[in-house]
Amino acid sequence: MMIVMKPTATEKEVEAVIERVESVGARAHPSRGEEVMVIGAIGDAEHVQRLELEGFPGVDRVVPISKPYKLASMQFKHGERSVLDICGRKVGGQNFALIAGPCTVESREQTLETARVVRDAGATLLRGGAYKPRTSPYAFQGLGQEGLRLLAEAKAETGMPIVTELMDARDLDAVLEVADVIQIGARNMQNYSLLSEVGRSMRPVLLKRGLSATIDELLMAAEYILKEGNPSVMLCERGIRTFETAYRRATLDLMAIPILKELSHLPVIVDPSHAAGRRDLVLPLSLAAAAAGADGIIVEVHPQPEMAICDGPQQLVADEFADYVERVQAAVAVAGNVLSTV
Repeated sequence: MMIVMKPTATEKEVEAVIERVESVGARAHPSRGEEVMVIGAIGDAEHVQRLELEGFPGVDRVVPISKPYKLASMQFKHGERSVLDICGRKVGGQNFALIAGPCTVESREQTLETARVVRDAGATLLRGGAYKPRTSPYAFQGLGQEGLRLLAEAKAETGMPIVTELMDARDLDAVLEVADVIQIGARNMQNYSLLSEVGRSMRPVLLKRGLSATIDELLMAAEYILKEGNPSVMLCERGIRTFETAYRRATLDLMAIPILKELSHLPVIVDPSHAAGRRDLVLPLSLAAAAAGADGIIVEVHPQPEMAICDGPQQLVADEFADYVERVQAAVAVAGNVLSTV
């Protein structure tokens, strides 16, 4: 249920509504927009129906939310889109985020060189994996704590906010010391206990769609984070598994961009690197995503992709990244957006 407050509602009236919601065992999630204050009442449907808030002081109207994902729903924000502020860089609205960096942190030289290149080319955030989920248990799993230390050094030198993946709740504290955005990978999209832990951390989250997950399942996964009080979630389309496997790693679902933006107020990011699995496909997919109205792209860059420990064939060459950014900016402008920088 969504409780829309009157523009003239006082703080005391807002607090009274929140107390009423909590008195029936439900959770109150206040969200203040530019024009209206909305309070989401989340909990057992039978309890929420007993609220009887129509006519309550300061309440304009009560709107039931039909979708199972209440807080992620566009209804919850009363038609307003969420705009995240990550260390002064905006994501969402008309602010297009370019998240770039190596698939995995391999060495100090590789990490710092890539960080400098993507910063100079105008990237918004620096991505890099310290912990890597791999299909084979024998494949390189990341540098772990040392990888986090190198990301911290790259952040200190370049000033770029860090996006890095969390796989295990036991590593949360260590990741929080470095990460400005916590990435939840496709394999952990439905790891609900991990999602709840990340929600309680209050750190912005980049949530990737699972390989076989529906759009509703992605939104319900986001709900696990949002229900803990963390409003800063970005949805990421990274390609889904289909019958076609001969010519690409996965199938990038471009239709998910407008559909997610119709259903949800959360920013939508696209990962063309993992969808394609091929460097030559990354640019056309990036242009398509930007033109389709995505709120950002997360892309992999490496100084020497042919020498990369993992996912070399899909990583852009660092020396060519500035040209890539110039092409993407043109598509971003077509959609009426601008590249987000400080």
